[in-house]
Amino acid sequence: MTNDLPTLTEQLRRFRNAYGPSRAKEGRGVGGDVELLALPYLGRGPLAGEWAVRARSFDSLVERWLKRGGKRILDLGAGNGWLCYRVALRGHFPVAADIRIDNVDGLAAGAGYRTHLQLMFPRVAASFEAIPFAADSFDAAIFNASLHYTLDLECALREAIRVVVSGGGIFIMDSPFYRSEETGQRMVEEKLRTASRRFGEMAEDLVGLPFIEFLTPQRLTKASAHLGMKWHRHRVRYPLWYELRPLVARVRRRRPPSRFDIWVTAVP
Repeated sequence: MTNDLPTLTEQLRRFRNAYGPSRAKEGRGVGGDVELLALPYLGRGPLAGEWAVRARSFDSLVERWLKRGGKRILDLGAGNGWLCYRVALRGHFPVAADIRIDNVDGLAAGAGYRTHLQLMFPRVAASFEAIPFAADSFDAAIFNASLHYTLDLECALREAIRVVVSGGGIFIMDSPFYRSEETGQRMVEEKLRTASRRFGEMAEDLVGLPFIEFLTPQRLTKASAHLGMKWHRHRVRYPLWYELRPLVARVRRRRPPSRFDIWVTAVP
């Protein structure tokens, strides 16, 4: 990383302080334990559409790779830990990691799972670029709607490789992928242009960090070139309205939308 460390540290602090309130304004965390225990199968409310897509990703992940229990799983960008809760119920041994510890939908919000699990999963404040675990600590690492928040893609992938055993899996789930760099950059420009209207006085704190913001197959290949990673895309069947978004964007002459899906690689 070439960014000035003291400046980044302060920007990260401001980002964490602003992110929780901004998420609360979106309606996250307002349903208390009822909402917490429902995720990702949130059937109603303003966020139901988003979670309908994310539930399909999670179901596909479990059915294809995590159906059998017993795996040590690192949930990177865990938020409130909903994925950890779900896989723990299936007999896995997850750890939630996130830079956010707020009680809106950060790590502190996961306290509500404690009374519903025989063994509560650990929650650890950590960045993707410095994962605080020894080598070979996990059987799988899942970037859970989060890899686009890294400051250094190659560093984050290298850290994931380090903590996962050889032959284990690294998964990218629910991060925005675009077909081209140009389309992704258009998204970033739109985000910056509308930040003040969307976030008000918190805008500078929320968009000031140099996150990578999006992924493309080319970006992923380039960052993995020296790491021995061979990525495979697993196409998820999403709700019809989601699948029709590219067509709608074309008809309305708008920027092509991103797509989620699951990207997976085996650790060399």
